[in-house]
Amino acid sequence: MRMTSTFTDPTSADFLRTGRRVIQREAGALEALSEAIGESFSAAAALLMAARGRVIVSGMGKSGHIARKIAATFASTGTPAHFVHPAEASHGDLGMVAEGDVLLVLSNSGETPELADIVAHSRRFGISLIGVAGRAGSTLLRQADVAILLPEVPEACETGIVPTTSTTMTLALGDALAIALMEHRAFTPDHFRMFHPGGKLGARLLRVRDLMHDNPPLVPEDLGMGEALLAITRSGFGVVGVTDAEGRLAGIITDGDLRRHLDGLMSHTAGEVMTRNPRTIGTDVLAGEALAVMNDRKITCLLITEDSTAIGILHVHDCLRAGVV
Repeated sequence: MRMTSTFTDPTSADFLRTGRRVIQREAGALEALSEAIGESFSAAAALLMAARGRVIVSGMGKSGHIARKIAATFASTGTPAHFVHPAEASHGDLGMVAEGDVLLVLSNSGETPELADIVAHSRRFGISLIGVAGRAGSTLLRQADVAILLPEVPEACETGIVPTTSTTMTLALGDALAIALMEHRAFTPDHFRMFHPGGKLGARLLRVRDLMHDNPPLVPEDLGMGEALLAITRSGFGVVGVTDAEGRLAGIITDGDLRRHLDGLMSHTAGEVMTRNPRTIGTDVLAGEALAVMNDRKITCLLITEDSTAIGILHVHDCLRAGVV
């Protein structure tokens, strides 16, 4: 049912004033949380770090929504985790919680009745339990192996009944735990890309080796330009690399080189037409950096080298297809 107001219609300034108050109040709550965390935070991080199984995050209502996000953040940063709904846990999903797991249970009051079974299950089977709540002495914090007490701050609404600052603090606490574990596991961008292969995040972390074509088109320096042109046509890249007698990359022939030597082109060898010491790139370079080089040089291809030997080729279209920008 849509609620109707008996008050005067708010002005733009009224909305803005409320918005700023809410944000300032939540920002203040995060400052309070930063000052409040201590040994219990370190103990929770150590317990999560030592988990032989998975981190099981649970909560009810708004805390449940926060728990889902925390579980997703853990999973994407190297800590295997998933969310278990406490009500579903009471109807079979407790089987998802096993020995070696660590439970991270969220409840602002610490007395949420739906959490009773999952907490009891952890105590019965010796499963480590981290409790996060905003009420000292609550059942959840008393039962937990590690109890994290959120600081007492008002909710953002003037009535104090809508979970706002409390959920913001809980979310920030989950992020802090996830990043603490990530940093101490030496989690790298390559690891992150493994869990984010799609979308812009994955594209930003792609490396040249992920996009390059093996077996680049190559011809020897002494090859006649008639044969070199056939190699360019067959490759489909519009360029061909030129190698010296030892097989090392000596140069590249592009359409610009062809235009510059158009008069009497067929009387030349590849070595006479090529551009010497072409710009190349390594396999471990980010694809975004390779794209920047191509844009800067106004070229469409880069040869990939290893110890002066051409081992691959990257075309600008390869980067664009993968979403690299």
